[in-house]
Amino acid sequence: MPSSPTSALDVRHAGFQFRCIACGDLTSEANHDFRCRHCRDLLEITYPQWKESNPEVEKLKSTWKSRHLSVSPIDLSGVWRFRELLPPIDESLVVTLREGNTPLYELPHCARIVGMHRLLAKHQGLNPTGSFKDTGMTVAATFARRAGVRWVACASTGNTSASMAAYAARGGMRSLVLVPEGKISWSKLSQALDYGAITCQLRTDFDGCLCLLQELVRRAPVYQLNSINPFRLEGQKTIAFEILEQLSWSPPDHIIVPGGNLGNSSAIGKALLEMRELGLISRTPTLSVIQAEGANALVRTLAEGGNRLVSVQPETRATAIRIGSPASWKKALHVLEATGGACEAVSEIEIAQAKAEIGAEGIGCEPASAVTLAGLKKLIQQNFVKPEETVVLVLTGNSLKDPEYTIDFHRGELFKGANEETAAALNPLRRPPIVLDATIEAVLRILDQAEKSPVEKS
Repeated sequence: MPSSPTSALDVRHAGFQFRCIACGDLTSEANHDFRCRHCRDLLEITYPQWKESNPEVEKLKSTWKSRHLSVSPIDLSGVWRFRELLPPIDESLVVTLREGNTPLYELPHCARIVGMHRLLAKHQGLNPTGSFKDTGMTVAATFARRAGVRWVACASTGNTSASMAAYAARGGMRSLVLVPEGKISWSKLSQALDYGAITCQLRTDFDGCLCLLQELVRRAPVYQLNSINPFRLEGQKTIAFEILEQLSWSPPDHIIVPGGNLGNSSAIGKALLEMRELGLISRTPTLSVIQAEGANALVRTLAEGGNRLVSVQPETRATAIRIGSPASWKKALHVLEATGGACEAVSEIEIAQAKAEIGAEGIGCEPASAVTLAGLKKLIQQNFVKPEETVVLVLTGNSLKDPEYTIDFHRGELFKGANEETAAALNPLRRPPIVLDATIEAVLRILDQAEKSPVEKS
């Protein structure tokens, strides 16, 4: 591989610009590390032409709805279906796996548990590679393809690596994955391997992997596809577009998102503010972020005034959000402030309980997704969320992303040796597998016992 770094990405005359989130500098070129040329903070994408063109709101909504009936590859994508609000691109360059178009589920069982009239879940785990990352990766991979790069790379706790490897393969590019050794679900790692990525397990945590990636892109022609890349967040905006479309453009009161590297909450919040600015919605939902107690950098940052990031040494079984120094913390703070949102942390046993409760709906999710329900319980206790309000939980990953977690929970091994072990063992939602003799009598006895001990109801 050549040792020279990649050149700047020039989007002159493309209908959008890069803007620094700190100093506000506007430019049509982005360096290979996607940082401001002046203050080195992160970039975001802005659309100056929106103020001039004044889009026709109802026409946009009608266009997006009509594309549901189209068989064009770009319209079959739940991301590119909203392309009027994305960076313009030649359709022939689009790298898509028909991402997006994920369901918005009612959660009646969980609503009863928390005492709400209505509770919804936007399940991003039903994307092609099983997580919300696909919505951002289709846009980032498309612009990598446009730039003519050979190699794309990411640091990952699992979901990003799977998504990037898949879209790189689809777009005819090679991919390099940096993951922390022993701190990633094998299910996620197997995806990256299957999609052809060169996978390196580094003896560090996610933050160490990301730090090394930043050095790599300065020294080699590698195009990074972490959420530092602002094209990723543009694609992830469409999660919010879909939620509003599925609710007939009537905004929910609250949207609650897991907090890891904070790119997803930043993207959804950006979309809400843009929709309000364009007149697509009449009011802005409150967006809140929930973190694991062992990886609560944003919670601690807010507690200390929000002027500087308070990094932590992350530790949680919810591996997708085991991040101690989130890159998009400033963007997330802006979204919380702009929408009046809250930020809470939940314990490991609260995460496990919430995951089991969502599972009891017949809807599986990975542990990191379940922090949303666990956090909602706290927000209701604080009277931040009212029972009559409408809440959408964003479930970011599929339950098959981390099956070991689910098996350990039901076998009673998730908290083995920990203070929570006894309480977890008594959880009525546990359903450990039962070993029996292969006789009809043995199975009938189990059915009889199950009848006498009905499923726990709230």
